[in-house]
Amino acid sequence: MSNQKNKNKPTQNKTNGKSPFKFNMFWVYMIITAVIFSVMLNSNQSGEDKILSYNKFEDMLEHGKIKEVVIENRRLANVFVTDKAKKDDKAKPVNKGFFASPTTPDYILEIGDLKLFQQKLDAAKAKGIPVEYRFKTTTDYLMGFLMNILPWVLIIGFWLYMMRRMSGGGAGGSGGGGGIFSIGKSRAELYDAKKQEKTTFKDVAGLEGAKEEVKEIVDFLKNTEKYTKLGGKIPKGVLLVGPPGTGKTLLAKAVAGEAKVPFFSLSGSDFVEMFVGVGASRVRDLFKKAKEKSPSIIFIDEIDAIGRARGKNNFTGSNDERENTLNQLLTEMDGFGSKDNVIVIGATNRADVLDKALLRAGRFDRQIFVDLPDLNERKEIFEVHLKPLKLSDDVDVDFLAKQTPGFSGADIANVCNEAALIAARKGKEQVEKQDFLDAVDRIIGGLEKKNKVIKPEEKKRVAHHEAGHATASWLLEHAHPLVKVTIVPRGQSLGAAWYLPEERVLVEKEHMLDEMAATLAGRAAEEVIFGNISTGALNDLEKVTKQARAMVTVYGLNDRIGNLTYYDSSGQEYGFTKPYSEKTAEIIDEEISKLIEEQYQRVKDLLAKNKDKLVKLAQRLLEKEVIFKEDLEEILGKRPFADHTHDETQAKPQPESEKQNNANEEVKDAGQQKKEGKE
Repeated sequence: MSNQKNKNKPTQNKTNGKSPFKFNMFWVYMIITAVIFSVMLNSNQSGEDKILSYNKFEDMLEHGKIKEVVIENRRLANVFVTDKAKKDDKAKPVNKGFFASPTTPDYILEIGDLKLFQQKLDAAKAKGIPVEYRFKTTTDYLMGFLMNILPWVLIIGFWLYMMRRMSGGGAGGSGGGGGIFSIGKSRAELYDAKKQEKTTFKDVAGLEGAKEEVKEIVDFLKNTEKYTKLGGKIPKGVLLVGPPGTGKTLLAKAVAGEAKVPFFSLSGSDFVEMFVGVGASRVRDLFKKAKEKSPSIIFIDEIDAIGRARGKNNFTGSNDERENTLNQLLTEMDGFGSKDNVIVIGATNRADVLDKALLRAGRFDRQIFVDLPDLNERKEIFEVHLKPLKLSDDVDVDFLAKQTPGFSGADIANVCNEAALIAARKGKEQVEKQDFLDAVDRIIGGLEKKNKVIKPEEKKRVAHHEAGHATASWLLEHAHPLVKVTIVPRGQSLGAAWYLPEERVLVEKEHMLDEMAATLAGRAAEEVIFGNISTGALNDLEKVTKQARAMVTVYGLNDRIGNLTYYDSSGQEYGFTKPYSEKTAEIIDEEISKLIEEQYQRVKDLLAKNKDKLVKLAQRLLEKEVIFKEDLEEILGKRPFADHTHDETQAKPQPESEKQNNANEEVKDAGQQKKEGKE
């Protein structure tokens, strides 16, 4: 059966009801070029042999072999020989060529001095030699035409070519084949359910709340009369807001597959062009096409590219093309009537920078927040992405969902793909549970660098640093319990510790203080064991500094500052000015420093009391390089507090890394480290 399928397959491709040959202007150009080349080649071959020397001309003239001489433009002599001379082998002229005519001369002679040449011909006639001569003036109209017109043709052709390239025209460009004349046309891609792969709500795992909102829009387009007979109006716009990778674009694709109406898809950057007025023109053209095909949907991904608040960045006072585009979008969204049945769906992860006029009711009537998936939603997402994988029997979807809180849908897809790559790299036939755990470690901490050379004293310091994190997190009540510690270099880290934090909605002050203490435990362990500190705690210091500043200035958790917050959720309130005085700024700095130093001293005392256990744990790390929860229970005993991270709230492992930094890189790296989580 397989052989027959393979045999039939190319036959279908060849026929398919269409001719395999298609008309192409390229072949026309090739034929014209070949004809011109053949003409030039023929003329050159015959022309070179037609050139007659002066001595040979005199010899032929004396023997009466020349019948007529036509003097052309007083410069060239077109020589015609007699019929008898043509039969003579010694004086036989060359072939005149394929394109020859009766007026084509047999030979050509450059006469030089016209007066002497005319005297020689008169002398021959006086001797009785039957030769005739006459004068002829010719004009090469083709050459003159080419000399005058060809430069302009080349200039105009080059200009059109450049305009076509700049406007994104051409066969493969999104601007269509119109080139410069279609630069103001919309670049929206019209979704065709028959030709493109169809995505439905079944392909969107999780996002139940968002799907319910969007399903109503789809139902409205399918059954408009059901709502309009009661006086309802179709919503003008729906804005999908949420962190990156949560499935906003995927949800829009599902709407396209479910609605079965024309679906125009494009990005906010597609409106931007180097020419003034192009963005507004493309907006007008987009809505014109959508109205013609109504009911229809327009999806604008990354709408913040054109929807940013106006008047914020126009320092020069010049015309802002982005603002003109936004103004046209506002006009179009509020301009068409309710009977047009055109819905605009926007997606962004930066709703705080959007213009307020764009967010008002009547334009985007609904804002749907697409949040990170919870435990059950992560399980559904895993089930979708695990379908194409060959899984081992030990892979448990519930376990994977519990190990990956805080992961977005894109992160989960990356975990599944990375696990398959790791299994293939190891030569396995199936993807096993350990491959998924290795994939999670790889995504969070980076690739292991087992071949990296580290001095023994540095490795010993790294081991005690990570042992300090592990010990403090185990002994502090509200700190995240540890799952795994390693001193194998991974990514930019020399060592890392993985925790399972709780998925909390609210965080108490005591939780934040214990987390800060556990974060500072690495540097505290270095001071307790070695009596000095190193630059390896840069990542820890950055994290606790941000956390302490948030406690003082954002969450109102400081007694001296009081119940105040200097956080602006809209991002438009303060601009470049501080919302507090210089005196308050000094108090904030003092409280941040005090808060950090108190927790550092607290965890330092805790590690000093448990120094022997800290040393044993570091020694175990040096021996095994990787230790787990069981090793901590063996050395430190059972955790003296209730385990808050029960099965349903296990969380994303977060590495605490000892960074390898030079003194010159401290400031640069401090600005490049990323904050994990919202706390």
